[in-house]
Amino acid sequence: MKKKILIVLLIMGGLLSTLSAQRSFIRISTDETDLVLLVAPNGRLYQGYLGKRLLRETDLDNFSYLASTGTGDSNWEVYPGSGAEDYFEPALAVTHNDGNMATILTYVSSETKKLNSNVTETVIYLKDRVYPTEVVLYFTAYAKENIIKTRSEIKHKEKKPVTIWRYASNMLYFESSRYFLTEFSGDWAKEVRMSTQELLFGKKIIDTKLGSRAAMHTYPFFEVGLDGIPRENEGNVLMGTLGWTGNFQFTFEVDNTGNLRVLSGINPYASAYELKPGEVFSTPEFIFTFSHCGTGKASRNIHDWAREYQLKDGKGDRLTLLNNWEATYFDFDEKKLEELMKEAKSLGVDMFLLDDGWFANKYPRENDRAGLGDWEVNRSKLPDGIPHLVKSAKDADVKFGIWIEPEMVNPKSELFEKHPEWVIHQPNRETYYFRNQLVLDLSNPVVQDYVFGVVDKIMTENPGIAYFKWDCNSPITNVYSPYLKEKQNQLYIDHVRGVYKVFEKVKTKYPNIPMMLCSGGGARCDYEALKYFTEFWCSDTDPIERLYIQWGYSYFFPVKSMAAHVTSWNKSTSLKFRTDVAMMCKLGFDISLKEMDEKELAYCQGAVANYNRLKRVILDGDFYRLISPYETNHTAVMNVSKEKNKAVLYAYDIHPRYGEKLLPVKLQGLDPAKTYKIEEINLIPRTTSRMISNGKSYSGDYLMKVGLNLFTTNRISSRIIEITQQ
Repeated sequence: MKKKILIVLLIMGGLLSTLSAQRSFIRISTDETDLVLLVAPNGRLYQGYLGKRLLRETDLDNFSYLASTGTGDSNWEVYPGSGAEDYFEPALAVTHNDGNMATILTYVSSETKKLNSNVTETVIYLKDRVYPTEVVLYFTAYAKENIIKTRSEIKHKEKKPVTIWRYASNMLYFESSRYFLTEFSGDWAKEVRMSTQELLFGKKIIDTKLGSRAAMHTYPFFEVGLDGIPRENEGNVLMGTLGWTGNFQFTFEVDNTGNLRVLSGINPYASAYELKPGEVFSTPEFIFTFSHCGTGKASRNIHDWAREYQLKDGKGDRLTLLNNWEATYFDFDEKKLEELMKEAKSLGVDMFLLDDGWFANKYPRENDRAGLGDWEVNRSKLPDGIPHLVKSAKDADVKFGIWIEPEMVNPKSELFEKHPEWVIHQPNRETYYFRNQLVLDLSNPVVQDYVFGVVDKIMTENPGIAYFKWDCNSPITNVYSPYLKEKQNQLYIDHVRGVYKVFEKVKTKYPNIPMMLCSGGGARCDYEALKYFTEFWCSDTDPIERLYIQWGYSYFFPVKSMAAHVTSWNKSTSLKFRTDVAMMCKLGFDISLKEMDEKELAYCQGAVANYNRLKRVILDGDFYRLISPYETNHTAVMNVSKEKNKAVLYAYDIHPRYGEKLLPVKLQGLDPAKTYKIEEINLIPRTTSRMISNGKSYSGDYLMKVGLNLFTTNRISSRIIEITQQ
């Protein structure tokens, strides 16, 4: 047994180590976590350990001993195939040319490379000794952020295509006394509602079968608490998410010995895939963190990782905006839009965003029943075209953005008349329409070119466009691809791959244009799509529901990736409350300034100025969840700058009970040795703060241990506090 650590740095960015015949473990590490895999005497690869990082490198020798003695030959196979002695859900299932459905993978070799000072990639090669089936496992570890990203590649060299009917991205194992799963579910206007349940013997499956608007009812991320319900600031918790903008599946299986298996990947529903000889099937990335300090620390690690490595322009700025949708809906002309552009400038935002209704002539886009797919300017509404609007925005001193939904089509459109074969729909059944529209078949390369051409034509004719809102309002219905013909089982997968090809072409040609990912609310919210989008739309909903929605999304997404608008929804809430809620994320307005009185307009102008002044703290600071709306009648969160010299604190009274006891809010993330001034901002003009602490200074230690009295018994009220180091 060698007395060396698994990874020895040879040269920066070069090869670190290759598992030799003598070494029988593979170590995948971050600064906080070790994942140790064992090669057993039977040649199979098993998970030996997943937990806190081991402090003594010599302790790794114990794993070599376990593997060499056969102790690692357990049920914890890293990528188990079907049909062998494992009686639980497999990671891989293949029907071979002779009809055999068994696959047993054995270890071949591995290598670990340092991609930079913080990122390490481990590649593991497996193969079946009987059939020429090969699997490559990729593990990318982000040391500082405590994130591990993993995926698999599957290929074979049989004479004819094989069918793969299970193709997981990853499988993880846990041994604990109890397991508690937190899942996120909902629907339009009530997204990411959180619920927690104990996992007992058997399987719990979270999946979706909607194809394009895939996360309409359930979301591609989860938490598992070990020994207890996931907690904010303590306890062991697994937090995982899948980067796939289509059908996904998470399987949580507690076996007969009380151990937990977590299987993540594409949902194999109706997707038995015909894999050709030599073709490589790449699974989506499963991204996870194993936190030993609760969900709060895990979320901040995910946020840092996303801004640094995954989110498009993750380190860049974000544009505040005014959207015309709720001010005009489909009823607008050039004059109305030009007035709104002036309102955008008056408000102080960066951009005017033109929403739905600007296109189609034969079947004009007067409502959502016609015109979708015909991406030429509606000459009745906009006789001078988009170039005139871009110029008008420039004259008003704001940027111009535009809404598109290029993956969809109305049956009442010229596109559908000309190319019904481009549309996913049944050839021999009555058609079902979701929101009066159908989905274009992006498994078809010709359709991919068309969809890219929608964006390319708009940009070529209007290079001054500064932003796209890219919508996707329908799941896949009437499931049949005229292009794939006899290979219908590949539609769900090939369609998503086609979506990515379009996204990639847009990003390649227009790398710097900001884009919002929208899907009838937050039904697209995964980290593969967010490689191409600067932000996503969380929900169309009122501000009270938004508090819960933004709380739920914050577990996995940084606030700069979450678009939030001040709208007219729920006018029983004040404009201040609606604005204060939207200021938690990437701020926008979807409201007519003409609805505001003088004080409200002045308030919004001041709020935008405050947001722009504090944007760096809000968008790039560390995020802390302080008081949960699920546990009290109030909620509070805060952002703290990386330097710990500035913070923004948000406090909301939702539905207080009469005479209820109000507790102080204990802050987090400050420097206990520093002194901070407390000042309430976003006040209605000609009013003053009623906070006793307003204008006073406190130590960070006091604020975190004693806290501030921020809540009231007022229904639906809000406070935003600026905290500044003295």
